[in-house]
Amino acid sequence: MTLDWQHFTPWTSLAGGILIGLAAAGFALFNGRIAGISGIVGGLLRPVSGQTSWRVAFVAGLVIAPLLWRSLAALRPIEITASSWLIVLAGLLVGIGTRYGAGCTSGHGVCGLSRLSGRSLAATLIFMAFGFATVFILRHVLA
Repeated sequence: MTLDWQHFTPWTSLAGGILIGLAAAGFALFNGRIAGISGIVGGLLRPVSGQTSWRVAFVAGLVIAPLLWRSLAALRPIEITASSWLIVLAGLLVGIGTRYGAGCTSGHGVCGLSRLSGRSLAATLIFMAFGFATVFILRHVLA
């Protein structure tokens, strides 16, 4: 394995990780809730009175933040080489996985691990292992 030193960004990655940690901690502190994206979006699909506005604001922030960042700094172009059907299939599999796993990477990997949740540790290890296996198969076995 080689490291692409031209695109190696440890300081911006560290800053992003700190911001995610602060946002998750602030969300838990001020709202008493876990910042798990699948749970927040899932709550929009089954609205509960008094729960919709903060969920819409949270999701809107996820969409608006990169647009604001793009106005301040040049972003690298996104290049998707997979076919449309493969992207749809991957999205469906991730959605099914978050339902069976009772959460997503943000809920388990960020918030659950920081709370020392054993269930989140198991979930994170499983989805990371399957992610590694998928990349290995697609790049080295099927390529």
